[in-house]
Amino acid sequence: MTDFDAVDALLASVRPEAALPPAAERRLLREGLGLSQAQIAQALGVSPSTVRGWEAGREPAGEIRTKYAYLLDGLHAKLHPQNDGPAEDSDGKADSAGATADADDAEDDAQDEQGEETDLAVAAPCVLCGQPAVQQVEGFPQHLTPEECAAAVAPQSPPTPPPSAPRAPTPSPARRAFQESSDMPDLIGQAVQEAMEKAQGDMEAASAALLKRAIPDAMKLLDVCRKGARYDIIAHPWIPDVLKKKTARGADEIWEARPKWTRATLPSGAHEITALDINGAYLSALKTHLPLGSLEHSAGNTHDRRRAGIHLITPSPWDHEDVLPNPIGNRDEPGPLWVTEPTLRLLLRLSGTKYGLCEPPVIHESFTSGATENLLEKFRGTLRDARENAIADDDDVTLEYVKAMYSKFVSTMGESNYNRELYRPDWMHIIRSQAFANLWTKAFKAHNENLTVVRAMGTDELHVIGDWRSVFPEGRGVTEVKVKDVYSVEGGNAQN
Repeated sequence: MTDFDAVDALLASVRPEAALPPAAERRLLREGLGLSQAQIAQALGVSPSTVRGWEAGREPAGEIRTKYAYLLDGLHAKLHPQNDGPAEDSDGKADSAGATADADDAEDDAQDEQGEETDLAVAAPCVLCGQPAVQQVEGFPQHLTPEECAAAVAPQSPPTPPPSAPRAPTPSPARRAFQESSDMPDLIGQAVQEAMEKAQGDMEAASAALLKRAIPDAMKLLDVCRKGARYDIIAHPWIPDVLKKKTARGADEIWEARPKWTRATLPSGAHEITALDINGAYLSALKTHLPLGSLEHSAGNTHDRRRAGIHLITPSPWDHEDVLPNPIGNRDEPGPLWVTEPTLRLLLRLSGTKYGLCEPPVIHESFTSGATENLLEKFRGTLRDARENAIADDDDVTLEYVKAMYSKFVSTMGESNYNRELYRPDWMHIIRSQAFANLWTKAFKAHNENLTVVRAMGTDELHVIGDWRSVFPEGRGVTEVKVKDVYSVEGGNAQN
């Protein structure tokens, strides 16, 4: 029995209300697909006048609100097919997890190139100010800068949308999806300055003091970065037993797919091997699909890309161990295992027609919640910028402080006496697994670019033979790599 059991039980009994778009957007979604209020009413089991009230600003509640939100989300997906979820078979039914792999390929490739921001073929009402916007973020039409939104709501004639664009609704109050840099206090700089003053310029003493406060400072920064955010999070949701430690010092049942692989043999001859260090592995992994609310159980061999969580799967055999590590890491026991969202998505992608490296895993059951990849994006961006500024200024005190903030933030999300504000072991495992998946992806990129991959370890260690500078940029930034070691080996023998 933990101190949080009573809190968890209470939170589990309270279900957050589903988010709904502004009233005018509800009408536009319906009209955009040529549906009548009567058709919507019949599908939801209410009267047309009730639907008319919702589109005028009334708010449904309870289960009917959840159904209405689900319907609107589906209408939005139909109007914006670039954000489609799982692929469909010829009967129009959602296909199995294996058949979603091709859709995963397309979406992952689009995100690799564009992130979460995409252009709209037809202007749509911005979810912030209601005026026409030609871009969207995470599937929501919106202006990308405060200036654009400010211009849209300024007392002047709105820009004329294309003839085919839907009529813009009357602007309505909405929570801001962005925060101007001037609104963000420099918490990191202030903390460093305060520590240096208290230590009277002693850098070692200041660093020690900052490391001790890294966790509470990270939580404070997260709170500031979350102001104005679209999504609310549950800090202490109910969690399934598989996410609970079996003993005080033991582990739960989640497999993070940590790579610990060394190539068995090398071609004959002498080889120079470069050990590359991947910068900011956990910092980069903060950009991953995180579940927002309490995890809900489902069964069956399907995967919904709009949700994230943990999954019980049986992975397929991996037949490329001689040149690439297994994406699920080193595992001695066969059979089903619990993996996180990044691992499952990687396996599904590799099983698609684009790669065809393995068969799709079989999904037996899942615990998931609605998810977004950008939940921690402002938090991550603030830490990244502080890290890069510290490197540019040769400021080791700030650099070590920032590293401690994001690494300890990840490690204390599980059951920890050091961080009682956030209890999300599912997030901890997902972020760690994303870091491992990122390393595997770099190994795969090296292999595709004709480098010989020799070793992949943990989150940040990749050993290769060949002209790696033609594949990876060198430096200390989070998108760059640096040399950790260079050594020579003789090929033709088994590696240690």
